[in-house]
Amino acid sequence: MHKFFVPKHNIVDNNAIIDGEDVKHIYKVLRLQVGDKVSVNNCEGKEYVGEITLIDKKTVSINLLEENSINNESPIEVYLFQGMPKSTKMDLIVQKNTELGVKAITPIITERVVVKTELKEFKKVDRWNRIALEACKQSKRSLVPEINVPIEFGELLEELKSMDLVVVPYENEEGYGIKKLVENLEKKHINKVAIVIGPEGGFEESEILKLKEIGASIVTLGPRILRTETAGFTCLSLIMYELGDLGGNI
Repeated sequence: MHKFFVPKHNIVDNNAIIDGEDVKHIYKVLRLQVGDKVSVNNCEGKEYVGEITLIDKKTVSINLLEENSINNESPIEVYLFQGMPKSTKMDLIVQKNTELGVKAITPIITERVVVKTELKEFKKVDRWNRIALEACKQSKRSLVPEINVPIEFGELLEELKSMDLVVVPYENEEGYGIKKLVENLEKKHINKVAIVIGPEGGFEESEILKLKEIGASIVTLGPRILRTETAGFTCLSLIMYELGDLGGNI
């Protein structure tokens, strides 16, 4: 059953209206017809089973038949704070971390990040949110993660204070990894996890010291150096496997 995210204001009583780019995709690509069943998500986690009642070139009307109790979200909330990469690497970071279940992604400006014009970077946020939405459709998530505007390192330190666990992969850390970290957490309740990834070139040592001062866990992801766009979803996969819902529940 195909799944569509419909803004809450487009759902009134038992009727949902799909507009925008999804309309053309419905009738030209998927070739859905009146009477076909679809899944509708209100962008806030509530899902319905619906039946198409009308298709035209601008809108698709859906009659909502019943609420769907399926929840494909992880029991833990993982927030990715990503050192701003060059070029279009952020597109891949958003797509893959969304598929893996990240709650939100916030780019960070560290010492080794070069931002040519802040306004230009802020304009990219709309595209990143569209990429996250498409990744949610593909992976059948129940919630769309929020992709935030970039923040400075000082703001990052404040944001991390609300987290139950802060994980910082660092290429100069040796030995202490996710396995040992999880062993030390056995008796601690973890709900909100932050993953902090350095940019191309990594963190300055002074930045690592500041992260340690607020209680961050500095870990290794192994003996091989990972690119900044690879490190985030590698760490997220490990956290989701150990503390979340990757790997099944039996």
